[in-house]
Amino acid sequence: MAEARPRILITRKLPAKVEARLARDYAATFNPQDTAYDAETLLRASAGHDGLLLCPTEKLSADVIQALPPEVRIAATFSVGHDHIDIDAAQARGLTVTNTPDVLTDATADTTLLLLLAAARRAYEGERMVREDRWGRWEPTGLLGVHVTGKRLAILGMGRIGRAVAQRARGFDMEIHYSNRSRLSPELERGAIFHEDPTEMLGIADFLSINCPSTEETHHFLNAERIASMPDGAVVINTARGTIVHDDSLIAALTSGKLAAAGLDVFENEPAIHPGYRDLANCFLLPHIGSATTETRDAMGFRALDNLDAFFAGRRPADIVT
Repeated sequence: MAEARPRILITRKLPAKVEARLARDYAATFNPQDTAYDAETLLRASAGHDGLLLCPTEKLSADVIQALPPEVRIAATFSVGHDHIDIDAAQARGLTVTNTPDVLTDATADTTLLLLLAAARRAYEGERMVREDRWGRWEPTGLLGVHVTGKRLAILGMGRIGRAVAQRARGFDMEIHYSNRSRLSPELERGAIFHEDPTEMLGIADFLSINCPSTEETHHFLNAERIASMPDGAVVINTARGTIVHDDSLIAALTSGKLAAAGLDVFENEPAIHPGYRDLANCFLLPHIGSATTETRDAMGFRALDNLDAFFAGRRPADIVT
């Protein structure tokens, strides 16, 4: 008799190729309507399953983890970040957690440059002008933006994504500065200037790209005091996590003109973003699409499946968080 395939609950509708592999290799329970899984729904649906393949939209709090059916032994998240999972509670329960690093580096770095250029050159205002048929005669002082080439780019968090952003920015002859938990080797720095104190780095930042993890130390890092230390007319870009920015402080700086512009793909409490952003013409907003390419989302799913394959084969998953 063939061995029973592991039973996996998939909480969101995933790319077709990923779901096809799941259907082939697992006894998979899909969510074809992509309906929401709140805590109660998740706990009810997880009964009879050996593992979960979830997304950042599903919160595994300590209470939820403790209430999971005992047969659930692994939670593979379709994301790099795992701040939606209480890792301490998972470890205490013996729940294995995996994520999907590496595969979304390029897509997120591309989005960072998209935001940087769009914010600097007032793309939102220009696009609205064209769509709303308000484009009149050419004006010598119309829609003047911020020059990008040759400016100083400060990168907060010089991991894989931060380094990929730096690589792209060098194509614009930008001077790269960075702050990281530890200094990189010369081979990885590639001439970038290290700042041990991230606040000190802000003082020279014509552009700031936030690419660090969300931690207790980085929570609301970009606050009013630190924004005040930045050059007048600087531009802020965030493709990391919304919690790193203090919304009221950033909105105030954009409203007053202290900062020229911002480009944001992530927000605290998204999708219920701070309403103050919606009316800011100098803020280019995207709905957390940093990894939203067909190739990247397929690769994320396959990475999650590789981790599930290893776990159920009795091997240690490559991307184990706990």
